[in-house]
Amino acid sequence: MRMPPKWGKPITDGPPNGAMGPEAALLSAVSIANMGILVVLMASFARMYRRTRAQLPLGMIVVSAMLFLHNAIASTAHFSMDMLFAHAVFPYMLGVGIAELAALLIFLKISIE
Repeated sequence: MRMPPKWGKPITDGPPNGAMGPEAALLSAVSIANMGILVVLMASFARMYRRTRAQLPLGMIVVSAMLFLHNAIASTAHFSMDMLFAHAVFPYMLGVGIAELAALLIFLKISIE
């Protein structure tokens, strides 16, 4: 919330009283979907590691865990800090989240085959 010079009436950029706007809810939903896919990927890589004892699945588990952590932080940030984000950047953030979701779905399809 910003204060205009000398008028005293606050200017709000987002929903009132810290309520989550539809953009933040959509961003959080995309992050949560990414987290679900990453859990499936980590389980798949763990199975691969148990069968082969190769190092590559261990590395993929670490990468998946870091992406999971990134999405967990992002989804909580969208829930709790909606009023701090500039609402003009939400479409760009959504584009990045959807691109990540598409990439993870392709990666899941390749990994399961």
